[in-house]
Amino acid sequence: MPTSSLWQSVSLTFLVLLLASLSARSEPIEEDILVTASRIPEAALKLPLAWSTVDSAALALVDPVHINEVMQRVPGAWISRGNGQESIIALRSPVLTGAGGCGAFFSAADGINLRAPGFCNINQLFDSNFEQASRIEVIRGPATALYGSNAMHGVINVISAAPTEELDQNLALEAGPDNYYRAKQRYRNTFGSHGISINANVTHDGGYKDDSGYDQQKLLTRYDYSGESWDFRTVLDGANLNQDTAGFIKGFQAYQDDDRKKENPNPEAYRDAWSVRFYSAATTSLNENSSFTVTPYLRLNDMKFLQHFLAWQPTEKNAHDSLGVRTTIHTDAGVLRWVHGIEAEYTDATLKETQDEDFSPNIPAGVHYDYQVDASMAAIYTQLRTQYDTPWEFDLGVRLEYSNYDYHNRTTDGSPCSDAADNCRFYRPADRDDDFTNWSTNAGVSYALTEDHIVYLRLAQGYRAPQANELYRLQSGQESADLDSEEIANIELGLRGYWRSTARYDIAMYYMNKENVIFQDSDRQNVSGAKTNHYGAEISVDYAITDNWSVGVDANFASHTYDNNIELFGSNKDIKGNDIDTSPKAFGSARLGWDFSELAGRYSLTELEWVYMGSYYLDPTNEHEYNGHSLVNLRITSDLTPRWTAGLRLTNLLDEEYAERADFGFGDYRYFVGQPRGAYLQISYQFGVTDG
Repeated sequence: MPTSSLWQSVSLTFLVLLLASLSARSEPIEEDILVTASRIPEAALKLPLAWSTVDSAALALVDPVHINEVMQRVPGAWISRGNGQESIIALRSPVLTGAGGCGAFFSAADGINLRAPGFCNINQLFDSNFEQASRIEVIRGPATALYGSNAMHGVINVISAAPTEELDQNLALEAGPDNYYRAKQRYRNTFGSHGISINANVTHDGGYKDDSGYDQQKLLTRYDYSGESWDFRTVLDGANLNQDTAGFIKGFQAYQDDDRKKENPNPEAYRDAWSVRFYSAATTSLNENSSFTVTPYLRLNDMKFLQHFLAWQPTEKNAHDSLGVRTTIHTDAGVLRWVHGIEAEYTDATLKETQDEDFSPNIPAGVHYDYQVDASMAAIYTQLRTQYDTPWEFDLGVRLEYSNYDYHNRTTDGSPCSDAADNCRFYRPADRDDDFTNWSTNAGVSYALTEDHIVYLRLAQGYRAPQANELYRLQSGQESADLDSEEIANIELGLRGYWRSTARYDIAMYYMNKENVIFQDSDRQNVSGAKTNHYGAEISVDYAITDNWSVGVDANFASHTYDNNIELFGSNKDIKGNDIDTSPKAFGSARLGWDFSELAGRYSLTELEWVYMGSYYLDPTNEHEYNGHSLVNLRITSDLTPRWTAGLRLTNLLDEEYAERADFGFGDYRYFVGQPRGAYLQISYQFGVTDG
């Protein structure tokens, strides 16, 4: 479907929903609460900020196998699904690949980075227990001053489930295609001043592709304590993944070839990763208006995988251990809400890349890279929000952040190649220190048109320091990478509100300009200096037609282009004004929900979902393209008794032939093949209730 047609369809739908609300139900809509902007719950309607939430009800209904299934409910977000649990993030951006592309997004659990700043991984969202989260909160575009490096295009924050006031104990078993099995357990309860929440899931997937599949285990425990002077929230969160990875299949529209869909050109590929995060947030009252919170945290990450996407297939092992602390003062004086604080973090990181056999004189067997980095970060920030008794609200924030990398090469400096090599692929720089100091500011104003409708204007900056991979994993004789921090400037205009207590709507229009973008030039050198432009519109509507029927739409229309001519590796053409590869101009989803509890006699809900992905270019020269696709999914859940619940999910209901992600590299079209129609059945048992 052309972009203009999709825009007209969504606009017409939006207009019809507003007009239909004149005769719709009148129960009040629950006000949205957001934690991510200031790290404490606050009414979100009047925030001059583009935000989205996926709540617990949506998570339960979607019951995602992969996080991209729920992020389709966030306008402007596309979690591009790779094989197994792999993914790449696009959030108000193209899909950003390369050594540091993942550094443009702040991926977090309870506000703490899943990976240390400077050591991101494109797949890092699989470390979070999104399957059993309370909700997922998203800030689209540069975040508030509470977030620093990496929060350029936005924040994805997975919020852990709090203890419940009464016993909530549930066991769920699930089965799906290709020997997919999953078990989920939760236990939540409160005993006086003590509360506990334990959430665990274990998954086995035999894999749609040949010689693929994964086993994954996640455990999150949360302990809340409310004392006379101090309140504590303590979380221990761990994940483990053992994956047999299937690589791209090659050839134009190969995903439509029935004989090749299940083909795995890399049966030897694998990814083994584990992570542990621990934090304890201690809060005490300073006076009747202010509270103080100190949050020490520990982060451990370890990953080993075969780089199947490279012809010579080296093995990489990376790890980092981090220790950090965050101190924050929150002040709520009625007319003013003010948060300011200091945070610091130390990380010990290592990376080693090896190859078993010679590929060529320029790509030899042995150690390609072996280094260790001592990284430190310190920041101070303040964010102010006014709440005067007027239609106007103002928001203002400032952050100063310092980052330092102390790099140690643990193998010989320079090239690992023999004298026979004329242009060795790899280069190991000598020991060095690199540091970066960055400022960011944000300012926003909202105006209440009525009690339930606001318009807002926001200006914001974001940045990211170079990633360690970009600085120290050099190629083709580059002895040092003198890189600058990437910077982005954002202006956005938004309209948000509730309509006659039956609908929520959120419209945001933005323009962003990014400078000092790090890229690999025609000589395979990591350099700064690219510029890109980003503008678009994001629309989100949820509408209750009647007590039983509801619809929802989340749509994104955007343009992401190169703003200067740069000599990218593999291209000698002028690309200024071209679309950045893997940046569809339109994508989104629409949902029709039916609550048939009255008919069934117990809580019962079904949802029909349409997912649209527009066409996009696969290379900076815009010479190769993927045509896009549309998918239909059906979900049904119903309480059989007060104890037993059953759920059925039919994915790709129309059995569309499509690519989860398309690419063009090394002279070939490359595709991650989308899976055919699949059926997932879940049965869950609720403890502590009586049948009736």
